[in-house]
Amino acid sequence: MTDVKQLKVALLGAGTVGAQVARILLEDTTELTRRVGAELTLTGIAVRNLDSQRDADLPAELFTTDANALITDADVVIELIGGIVPASEYIRTALSSGAAVITGNKALIAQQGAELHALAAENNTVLAYEAAVAGAIPILRPISDSLGGDNITKVMGIVNGTTNFILDKMDTTGAAFDDVLAEAQALGYAEADPTADVEGHDAAAKAAILASLAFHGNFTFDEVHCEGITKISAADIAAAAQENQVIKLLAIVAKSDAGVSMRVHPTLISRDHPLAAVRGAYNAVFVEAENAGDLMFYGQGAGGNPTASAVMGDLVTTARALVAGALTAPVEANELPALALDDVQTSYAVTMRVADQSGVLAQISSLFAENNVSIEAMRQTAMDEAEAAGVQANGDKAEAWLRIVTHVGREADLAATVEKIRELAVVKEITSVLRVEGN
Repeated sequence: MTDVKQLKVALLGAGTVGAQVARILLEDTTELTRRVGAELTLTGIAVRNLDSQRDADLPAELFTTDANALITDADVVIELIGGIVPASEYIRTALSSGAAVITGNKALIAQQGAELHALAAENNTVLAYEAAVAGAIPILRPISDSLGGDNITKVMGIVNGTTNFILDKMDTTGAAFDDVLAEAQALGYAEADPTADVEGHDAAAKAAILASLAFHGNFTFDEVHCEGITKISAADIAAAAQENQVIKLLAIVAKSDAGVSMRVHPTLISRDHPLAAVRGAYNAVFVEAENAGDLMFYGQGAGGNPTASAVMGDLVTTARALVAGALTAPVEANELPALALDDVQTSYAVTMRVADQSGVLAQISSLFAENNVSIEAMRQTAMDEAEAAGVQANGDKAEAWLRIVTHVGREADLAATVEKIRELAVVKEITSVLRVEGN
């Protein structure tokens, strides 16, 4: 295809990201042609309703409701509709026709990525989706290309700006979750229905994609353990601060001889860790590799311009390959299994309200030992005056706060220990159980 002078580009979707991609294609034609070696011609923009309000700067004649007509005439199809249906059908049609596909559809890739890659290979074309994870941050290509000859052992990232904004605001102001969520919605960081963000579903889809690329496998959203941040309290944030820690919603994927673990959950990390300094709605991904060592990628994780930047990066890379006739050969996936959460190696920070009497620490410590869990740190503190007054008002005996941090152990053993501690008469309440990483 070295004689290609023009590449036809079909755009599906004209939302915030789609409109910005269209503007770049129309306004930067000369520079893009110089970089690619062929003219990138935007042949049309498929939308559901022609009467919807559009960006006035985009030519009206480009808009159409006939997505399939655009797809069958395109060299490259950019899918920015989102969701599973009809995006999956459009992408499959494009790949089957031999067109290259660029998408930012994390939900679709996390569910059907392996099938779509196989379809692309079958038709000697490519599927690219840098925009599906962490917006403008170039992370997927560095993992698959720049670190392709290294052995990545772990990827740990803040990949959802909404939850990072909420947790960061709680940390800096001491505000409650519900109050900060309302502020995030007012500022446009959180949707009216924030479930996908605050329950961790968005981050879990990205975790599956990161694991698939980092560990050369086919992993799906359903294999990722997922917990959100809705139960994180101001007291949890304050307790973390006392230990020079912060709470972040992390997507964590790691490889061991047994397989690949994938999880998303609120996590305690030291304020000295690079991820602790990620503020507001920004994203960051921390990579641990055998030879490269520790690497961190940081930047804006959402928004029209940042995400459009990632789409355009994929487009230029793909277009160059089409011009050169050197499409990337498919990589055969390995057979590492996805590990169940019980087999994950992690550590716990457990905060509990206990009877303030002799022998309490001995009882609790013995349960940890019985379950093969080693204690790294234990701290008992007296209740403040208001808390003590509340206990006395209920007619209870004196109580204290106890915080225990474990060494790294098997999740199943850690969880079983916590459940047995709940049954002790001297333990009045376990108020918080958080996993600890990167210390």
